[in-house]
Amino acid sequence: MKSLSYLNKYFFKYKWRLLLGVLFIIGSNFLYVNMPVIVGDAVDQFKSGFDADNWLNFALSLGGMYILLSLGKGIFLFMQRQTIIVVSRYIEFDLKNEIYAQYQKLSYNFYKRNNTGDLMNRISEDVSHVRQYLGPGIMYTISTTILFAFTVTFMVNISPELTFYTLLPLPLLTFIIYKVSSIVNKQSVKVQFQQSKISTKVQESFSGITVLKAYGAEEKFQADFNVHVKGYLDRHMDLVKTNAFFMPTITFLIGLSTIMVIYFGGILSFETQNGLTSGDIVKFIFYVNMLTWPLASVGWVTSMIQRAAASQERINEFLSEKPDVENATNAPFVFDGDIEFKNVSYTFPTSGIQAVKDLSFTIKKGETLAIIGRTGSGKTSVINLLMRQFDPTSGTIAIDEKDLKDINVNDYRKQAGVVPQGVFLFSDSIRNNVRFGLAANQEATEEDVIKVLETTHVWHNIKDFKQGLDTVLGERGVNLSGGQKQRISIARALIRKPKLLIFDDCLSAVDTETEEIILNNLKETLHGTTSLIVSHRVSSIRNADRILVLAEGGKIEEGTHDELLDLGGVYSETYNKQLLEEQED
Repeated sequence: MKSLSYLNKYFFKYKWRLLLGVLFIIGSNFLYVNMPVIVGDAVDQFKSGFDADNWLNFALSLGGMYILLSLGKGIFLFMQRQTIIVVSRYIEFDLKNEIYAQYQKLSYNFYKRNNTGDLMNRISEDVSHVRQYLGPGIMYTISTTILFAFTVTFMVNISPELTFYTLLPLPLLTFIIYKVSSIVNKQSVKVQFQQSKISTKVQESFSGITVLKAYGAEEKFQADFNVHVKGYLDRHMDLVKTNAFFMPTITFLIGLSTIMVIYFGGILSFETQNGLTSGDIVKFIFYVNMLTWPLASVGWVTSMIQRAAASQERINEFLSEKPDVENATNAPFVFDGDIEFKNVSYTFPTSGIQAVKDLSFTIKKGETLAIIGRTGSGKTSVINLLMRQFDPTSGTIAIDEKDLKDINVNDYRKQAGVVPQGVFLFSDSIRNNVRFGLAANQEATEEDVIKVLETTHVWHNIKDFKQGLDTVLGERGVNLSGGQKQRISIARALIRKPKLLIFDDCLSAVDTETEEIILNNLKETLHGTTSLIVSHRVSSIRNADRILVLAEGGKIEEGTHDELLDLGGVYSETYNKQLLEEQED
């Protein structure tokens, strides 16, 4: 329950709407508890002597008053929902935005540790459960409390003794609610945990549908999914059984109170000193039945609050997460073009693998540095360090002679264009996928979009599409070839006109002929731009100003293409091997 205190800031934000909703609840319940008074007084009038000649006036006045109270109660009920329920939707909106903003701030390693399905579940399912608490949960809790207070007050005014007998089962009811609440809370946590496992499984199967079908693994995935769903069903059924036990118990205790009203009320009505009339007994029966739904709803509201508490605890877990990388300053930063790695090392915190070992190199303004190495040599980790996706374990990365940790990393990233190894295209038009590379203060015309697509040698394919630039891509660009996706990804980086260009093995899916065309087109673009090209193919990097050869995270060779060939080391061996493979093809 302590986890829900995080929401207090939102209650304060919308306090006036909530207070107005409470006033509507008070008004609604006040009219509601006065309705039995009309019926009870009518019974007493019938018993004391009824003027049959004026029956029509009596019926109209009685019915009119009852209808008037019902109408007023209905209006207040409508208004309380328009305030409290609407506030819950506003808070849901704010909470989702806060969670998403937090997701945006969190660092690379956070996403390595957590499943996408679980992240999605917390911003959707968990927030929905919290919204139920913020809306119906709060509204029914306040309404039940006020109605109970009004009802007991009216009952005590009629007969304190009969009120005592009527409320006698209440301590037992309170004890049952307390015990059931703790059980429901534990079961709710288990249900939410299993729901996250299902979301993760579904997300993985959808994302990897091509691999799944290629291996004919549908039945295996279906079997695994059934296991997770069965686990969810079992945990949910435990929760349902607890609620199923709770509701009949509440109903039984309310029925017991009704029997006590009739029995003790009948006895007290014969004792003239109590002054208890038949109409008073009717009022009591009405009041007891008025308490039926509020007390019965306690179980439902309790379950709702406990599930919300479990969900908010999961949400708070991520909201309290501190990013590994935080922007040190908001002072504007303009990248001039110089980069230097000084004895940089990095070890992955989860696996303990040292990806980069005591690496040093410099890139001067307008230079192109290339990095080549086998899989696992640390090439992509160098890029992640340079873009400050994570900070080095030791050593320093200097940007224009300033420590990367001390500059405005947001401004720095806005001046860079990165083409990652794993191409990601959005489920949107080709035009919007390219324009995604624009910074917030940039604009691009249709001609600009076409120009970068021509530079990456993919426009001749796109213009043949039926809808051209308006062609909507499937998820992750599934309706394009691997080479087309890579070239659109490069175009997205180029349209930004960045001061720093980073290519991470982004031509691996194109043939050598297409690669040569693209590299020739990029010569003009790369001129005067600080660039870093990472590749495992020599043909992609041979024109770089300098080339670094990495092995097991460390630098083993450095020089120009010709210098490294003359050296006769790893680079020369790789070049000759790839040249032989091309000749054989």
